[in-house]
Amino acid sequence: MKYRNTFALAFLASVAATSASARDEIRVVGSSTVFPFSTAVAEQFGKKTDFETPVVESTGSGGGLKLFCSGVGVDHPDVANSSRRMKQKEYDLCQANGVTDIIEVKIGFDGIVIGNAIDSPSFDLSRKDLYRALAKETAQYGRITANSFKTWNEVNPSMPPLPIEVLGPPPTSGTRDAFEELAIHKGAHQFGLEKADAKKVEIRDDGAYIESGENDNLIVSKLEADPKKLGIFGFSFLDQNADRIKGSKIEGVEPTFENIASGEYPVSRSLWVYVKKAHIGVIPGIEEYMAEFLDDAAIGEDGYAVEKGLIPLEDSELETYQSAVDNQTVMTGKEDLK
Repeated sequence: MKYRNTFALAFLASVAATSASARDEIRVVGSSTVFPFSTAVAEQFGKKTDFETPVVESTGSGGGLKLFCSGVGVDHPDVANSSRRMKQKEYDLCQANGVTDIIEVKIGFDGIVIGNAIDSPSFDLSRKDLYRALAKETAQYGRITANSFKTWNEVNPSMPPLPIEVLGPPPTSGTRDAFEELAIHKGAHQFGLEKADAKKVEIRDDGAYIESGENDNLIVSKLEADPKKLGIFGFSFLDQNADRIKGSKIEGVEPTFENIASGEYPVSRSLWVYVKKAHIGVIPGIEEYMAEFLDDAAIGEDGYAVEKGLIPLEDSELETYQSAVDNQTVMTGKEDLK
């Protein structure tokens, strides 16, 4: 492990010495959910400091972490945003590729919204409903079989007789991962499947679930264009487009800032940022960028990222991650990764 760290640092020092101007701006990749918050921080950072404004790309959590873990050096990203925690296999990929020192930072919380156009019928969905509507195979007639439900009222007679057509993110998205875990798998377990079997449930691929890329703004536009459809996206997109779309209740709970912050809303998750320690001091401004990201002015209770829909951490937890960045505390490999 020490050999890898030494090699990585020596390589980066060589790059800096021979090609100091190869890259002056921080490169950030990852989650479309974290993207608006990270972009806001990057813009403020560019205005307030003499550093270049970081380049932020929306690649999806899985795609971003794959790029992040591909190696060290100016050809690889410095920071990865994720709308779910890094997976064990991603951590192992990082280690195998010499990305051995990773600073893990939780920046806040988000709710996953199942929404539709403002003038469309309102839904109150249970996680059991979501499992029955969107699982590739579901419990019907006392057995597990290919999902044949076509309309919402077939899933639950209390719901509208609209076709099951749900726009959602692709498998590379952290929102997709979190939705599967928190809604589909939880709903399958509530319906009666054993936990191990519930975790194996896949989203249907017969057209009822429509993959719509990593751009949540595009999903919002498509919902406006077709009021029969529902869409899956992060709370911040509902918050920023409340005049165009509305969120469904989940088990009677509305997707509001207060309900997500309190933990009452059932489909909510943590948001994360990962920093490559080996790039600190080589790519200019990484420490200062992260200090801006974790400043109260950004993600505190009245921060500008919170105004965009980020659900803030408790003060004590924010201080923990501020300390981790200040001290460059790296992951140990003993974290509770899945």
